[in-house]
Amino acid sequence: MDLDINTISKEYSEKNILVIGDIILDAYIYCKIDRISQEAPVPIVAINDKEFKPGGAANVALNLNGLGVNVTLIGISGKDIDSQNLMNCFTGIDGINNQIIECVDRPTSIKTRIIADGRQIARLDSETTEKISNQNLTKVIERFEENCNDVDGVIIEDYNKGLLTKELIEFIIKYAKDKSIPVYVDPKYDNYESYKGVRLFKPNLKEYNAIVRGEDFGGLPESGFAFKKYMNSEILLLTLGSDGMSLYYDGKHDSISTRARKVYDVSGAGDTVIATFVINDVCGLDPIDSSLISNLAAGRVCEEIGVFPITIESLKEIFSHHYNKD
Repeated sequence: MDLDINTISKEYSEKNILVIGDIILDAYIYCKIDRISQEAPVPIVAINDKEFKPGGAANVALNLNGLGVNVTLIGISGKDIDSQNLMNCFTGIDGINNQIIECVDRPTSIKTRIIADGRQIARLDSETTEKISNQNLTKVIERFEENCNDVDGVIIEDYNKGLLTKELIEFIIKYAKDKSIPVYVDPKYDNYESYKGVRLFKPNLKEYNAIVRGEDFGGLPESGFAFKKYMNSEILLLTLGSDGMSLYYDGKHDSISTRARKVYDVSGAGDTVIATFVINDVCGLDPIDSSLISNLAAGRVCEEIGVFPITIESLKEIFSHHYNKD
């Protein structure tokens, strides 16, 4: 790859990206296993510490922010203690225009990971996936219209938590297209039909298999061409976990091997992929180079325990490790 990451990244701070989607509070409870309970054959853990991090669409925003990009974040939370913990996560972070709307009629989505002796032993999810109310939907649309006019790209981050209804998705895509703003999508199965005609459609393998199961597209890599045509997307990027990525664009297919040096935790890697791809795409890199850089970034965040957003420093470090760039 004949790229200079130092030169490329100088353009990041000149770009503005709007992220809209499901926002999740990631909680981490760090414990030590003391003994086995007499009540049931389960470990007794002593809590040492607790930590909160923004997840879902908020983690995409943090990844972009870590790369120096100007970000607007639109989504919803509850009006509860978990929302307060979520908002506190943004304290001291410059460069994110926080447009999270607190809703009194739903809780904040929270994923609580139990980390004992350095490994995750359980995850507790507290959330609702009911569709957003019409009143709150109107507020989201207003925030989007107010903040979308001067952006270089829109990322839709769909975790199927109720914000992204068919109506909202179609509104976002039409509004952005009317202003010639590219739209990039990290989808879930339920809404995939609404995402036709976007710049980038980026499912993981599980999501892709769920989508194509009922269609006669055949197997990979051939099915990717048929599916890309079906979705009418400019770019299809499949993330394949330890098998890397599969990229389809301009009638071409490229397989990209994973570049992780070591893997401790894959949580949030997909968020890093789309954030890094998008900023390089809006800076004018071709899809294969944007994918290669996002693949490196995803490998780097997998070296950390928990959801860890990429930073410009860590991206340059792993780029240098693999390509000997100064």
